[in-house]
Parts: sequence; C-alpha cells; structure tokens
Amino acid sequence: MEHIADPSESGVRLLVVDLDGTLLHGADTFEGRYLDRTAIDAMRRAHDAGFKLAVSTARPVSTGLDIVRRLPVDACVYLNGALIDFHPLESTYESLTRDDVTADPGLVKIGFDAARACEACRMFTERLPGIRCGIVMNDVRYTNFDVSVYWKTQTWRYTDFTSGEGRTERGVPDGVADKIILFPGADQWDALGELVPDDFAASVSEGVMWMLMNPLANKAHSLRLVCDRLGVDVAQTAAFGDDLIDIDMMRTAGLGVAVANANPRVLAIADEVCPSNDENGVAQWIDGRLRALTRG
Repeated sequence: MEHIADPSESGVRLLVVDLDGTLLHGADTFEGRYLDRTAIDAMRRAHDAGFKLAVSTARPVSTGLDIVRRLPVDACVYLNGALIDFHPLESTYESLTRDDVTADPGLVKIGFDAARACEACRMFTERLPGIRCGIVMNDVRYTNFDVSVYWKTQTWRYTDFTSGEGRTERGVPDGVADKIILFPGADQWDALGELVPDDFAASVSEGVMWMLMNPLANKAHSLRLVCDRLGVDVAQTAAFGDDLIDIDMMRTAGLGVAVANANPRVLAIADEVCPSNDENGVAQWIDGRLRALTRG
C-alpha cells in the first residue's frame, strides 16, 4: 500500500504561495483572474500529506478572502505583510477589517498612523501635481482618483488627505493605515523615488503601482513570523512567486520557486522554476514533490 513520507524528508515543511501571477490564472482584467480546481486539489493533497500551507498576497481582504477560503491554508498574509491572519478558515471580512486587532492573538497588523500617511500624501500631491495617490485602511481606499480605473469592485472614497483636528468632510479617519498607493506618470517615476520618506519602504507591483509600507510589512518579514507561529524553520520553506515584491520572500525561504511567467529578475534569483501560472505550475510542482515522497 502506498503512503506519503513525512514532508520534512524532502527538506520542505511549509509552502508559501503568492496569488496573482503565481497561483491564479491570468486574465485581461484584475477581476477576471481566477483559481481553478487543479490548484485547489493539489493544495489539499499537500495539506493532507502533512505540508503546512500559507498564502502571501498583495491583495486586500476584499479581493483575497474568498480565494483563501477555498484553500486549506494555515496562515494568510494580506497586503504584502500589513495584515497576517493565523486563523484564516475562521476569519470573516468584518473580523479582518477592524482598526484594532490587538485583542485577537490570531491577527497581526503592521501599519502606520493614518495622520502620517495623510502628511506623506499631501507632500506627494504638492510636489508631483496630478499623481494618483491613496491610502488603504481597513479595506477602504481613500484616494484622489477614481479607483475603478484599476479595480472595479473595491471600496473607495475621494479624499483631500486631511486628518485630525483639521479634517474636512473628505478627510481620512484616525487609525492604522495599511499602505499608501501611488500611480506615477512616466515623467514622475524618478522624482517619486527621490521623495519617498525614510520611514516608509517602497516597492512596485506589476510595474505600475508603487506601494509604501511600514518597513516591517513585507513578504520576507511575514514569512519569518509565519514560520515562528507554525513552528517551522525558515530553511524548511518553499516560497512561490512571480513579481519583484516576491524576491525577498523567495530569497529568505529555504527554496525559492518562480513560475515560468515570472519577471526576469525573479527568474534570475529562483532556485527552481516551475511551469507558468496558466499551466498550473504550482500544482505541478506540488504533485511532483508528492510523487517523490510516495513509497510503495
């Protein structure tokens, strides 16, 4: 009778998977990207065989939660590390979008003061007129532009980036912000890089959107937190990704696996390359690893 050996015999105990461009199939629109049955079944087989699983995504709760609920994951990193959920199969939209999560040991929030975010956004819009700018906070995007240009289903409100006592009707509420998003024009790209304050860490998603985060809100740091909580050595992890924001996570993991459609810089640092997202590359990698652990 066949059986699956302990996953640790393969050197890997935890699989951490990015969503867009990696686990999800592509589409012409953000909303059209999808998770198919092949990927779900492979993840379930891995979990049943004893592997621990986690998702690490730039997505907010509004567009990530329904996907995560279909997978047998032990943890989920949202917003590139600004929110980490250690009870993903029990969480609800409401529980994940509260401003204060300190009373919930299953949630970790790593952001920055909303007033500081407003201050930074006012500086950007003054120095770079016309730049599209916004603050993501509790799954609401407070922006100076119509976000439906990029996302059709996300909640947003126009803002003038006022806060505190000087807040207007279009101000941003007090609390903890998750990230600042910016869409610079081609002529603003270099100047924006020079303007990023030292208390923010900047990254670029899909070559279009700049994201400013708490320096500890990133996929590499969140990988270490997930490993610590799940009792797994970082060296016993495999991290899958496709975009530049996945590089540090892949380098931190014991094994960095790029999908074939990944950015060339991601392919250059990968330990292994699996087929593309549209070929269910992560599922193929998982099934290959499970076959290697199967003994007659």
